[in-house]
Order: sequence, then C-alpha cells, then structure tokens
Amino acid sequence: MTKNKHVKKLIVNILVMGLLASMTGCSAQRSQHSNVADPIVLQTQGSFAIGGATVRHSGTFSEKNFLSPEGQTAYGDHAYAFFQIPLNAHKYPLVFQHGGAQTKRTWESTPDGRDGFQNLFLKKKYSVYLVDQPRMGEAGLATKADSGKNPWAGNPMYADKTLFLLSRVGDEQGVFKNSQFPNDPASIEAFQRSWNPYSGELDNDLNAKTLAQLFNKIGPGILVTHSMGGTIGWRAPFYTDNVKAIVAYEPGGTPFIFPEREMPQPIKTTFAPLAASALGVPMNEYLKLTRIPIIIYYGDFIAEKPGAAVGPDKWRSEYEMAQQFVAAVNRHGGDATIVHLPDIGIKGNSHFLIAEKNNQQLADLMNQWLLTKGFAQ
Repeated sequence: MTKNKHVKKLIVNILVMGLLASMTGCSAQRSQHSNVADPIVLQTQGSFAIGGATVRHSGTFSEKNFLSPEGQTAYGDHAYAFFQIPLNAHKYPLVFQHGGAQTKRTWESTPDGRDGFQNLFLKKKYSVYLVDQPRMGEAGLATKADSGKNPWAGNPMYADKTLFLLSRVGDEQGVFKNSQFPNDPASIEAFQRSWNPYSGELDNDLNAKTLAQLFNKIGPGILVTHSMGGTIGWRAPFYTDNVKAIVAYEPGGTPFIFPEREMPQPIKTTFAPLAASALGVPMNEYLKLTRIPIIIYYGDFIAEKPGAAVGPDKWRSEYEMAQQFVAAVNRHGGDATIVHLPDIGIKGNSHFLIAEKNNQQLADLMNQWLLTKGFAQ
C-alpha cells in the first residue's frame, strides 16, 4: 500500500470511529432524558369538520357588491376534530371533549409547558381526536348570533377572577396551599389565556349530536370529557352506538341525566345560578348509559357542606349530583364509578386536574381503568 493510500485509509477510519462515538454519545444522552424526549411516531394525522348547518341569505349575489350578504350562504354549527394516530395504535381511539369556554387546548400542553393528555396517551399508543365543539375555537362559525343569554359569548371577557375562583385554582390570595396547579406567573398567565368565547348560542343537544356524528364517522371509541363537556357526553350515546365508554373529569355545568320519573331536586349553592341540576329523559334513552362503563373523577378543595366560598361550594353541588347520577346508573344495571381523588391519596387538584403537576399520574390511573375494562388492546 502506498503512503498516500495508507494515510487516506487512516483518515477514513478516524472519521468512522468519531461518528460512531458521536452516535453512541447521542444514544446515551437520549437514554438519560428518555422521559423528556420520548419520541411519538405517528402513522398519520389530520383534521376535518363534522356536522353543521347552512343558512342562505335572500337576494341575488353580485360581484359589483361582493361583500354584501345578498344571495350568499353562511356555514356554521359544525365541530372541528384534529386527530393523530400512532404506529401500532390500540383498537379504540380516545375522543377528547373540552368544557365550557374552553377549546381542544385543554388536552394539549399544560400551563407550565409539559405534555398534556394528548401526548401522554399518544405515548401509550392510543389514537387521539381533539374536538372543538360547535361555535367554539376552530369551529367558530355559527349560523346565528347569541341571544344574550350566554355570558361567555362576547369580548372583552372580564372574568379572570371569576374563572380562577370557579375553577378552584385558588382564592383572592392566590393559588391554594399544597395545590397541584403550577404556581408561577407564566403558568397563571397561560391559564387565563386559555379561555375562549362562544361565537353563538350554547346548545348542548347540538353539541351532543355533532359529537355522535364524529363517532359515527370514526367508529367505536372512548369518550373523555371535562367540565361542561360532561353533560354533552351523557347525551352523545343517545345518538350513536359507537361510544363504548365514558371517562369524565369533573363533569359540571350541569345538568346530569336521569330517568324522567327519577329526577332529583337541584342542589342549592351559595350563588344560586351555580346549583347542580338534573335533566329527565325517557327510560329507553336513559338505559343506553347503563350499557357502557363510566368513570368520573373529582379533585380536591371541594366543600363538604353548604356555605363555603363560591368555587368549592359550586363543586360540592356538582359532586353530590354526580353521586346520585352514579347511583341511578348502577341501580338500573349499569357500570358507573365515581372517584374522589383525595379519598385514594391523590391531593391538591383543582377543576383543571388534567393539566396540573401530577397529570401523568392521573393519565396512568385512567389507563389502568381502560386496561381493566379491556379497551387497551
């Protein structure tokens, strides 16, 4: 071998060894930070609108006055779904329904920038569908304006203290002591900027029918709801057989669903409009809720008796109504469970428990329930 060839070979060997060492170092670094950089490998992702209505304006359209509504059609009242399907996904996807004055952001990143339920369950190999209900978020088109009955249907929304207290994040002195909510200025700012006004009337029957249309499109799946999304979720099985289970995080905003001859009275609260209530439906509809497993989770800082501050008292009312709802479902042969997290040693969670410091623990708890019911396959 000539001297030049020997030198070239030596250089190539050095470069290869250096590359291998670099790759080994990167692998070790990835291993050390696997909890942070654990990759999500997707088979596909996308989005679509589902449901909706149209309204045609009278008159004749003319290019000479193309900004006029004359002869044009308004589209609205549909839902928006963003989906991600991981490689080797479980059979049943998770459909995430947000609560009142919220959007699918509920399930994305937490206020302090960690993985939300979207990523946590993708890493557990579930397909996820994040929904913006009609007249909210990326489904903001409506075919008619709000009548004035919806207090969350306009801007500016002067409600930072109202929403902070109502969500049991804290009181006028700040975040509750020993709370799981990330207590730093940036996280509080992110929380306040997550609220979203309605672009039209609040119509939970419309929301439930549209959610059912989504299930009819994608097939059997698990419905996961938060807050006011709970009452939407209880109604969705009336319009589709593809809701195979419901996981409800702090269902509220009422009403809960009962057989029309077994309706409990509203549970009074310090601030009367927040009282938990019931909606009666025919027995043949109600029994659809008894054919699927249901689990409900409530967090901490819920009052034990009437007369407390408005947030803890409002959720006392909802929690008591939820207990009656679970008892009714089981009385009619169903499979419903309610979990008060402090009772099982998980303390410090607000109404936004799914986005707090222990959301990984809560996701694992939900996943364990799915496993016991045979849905993680």
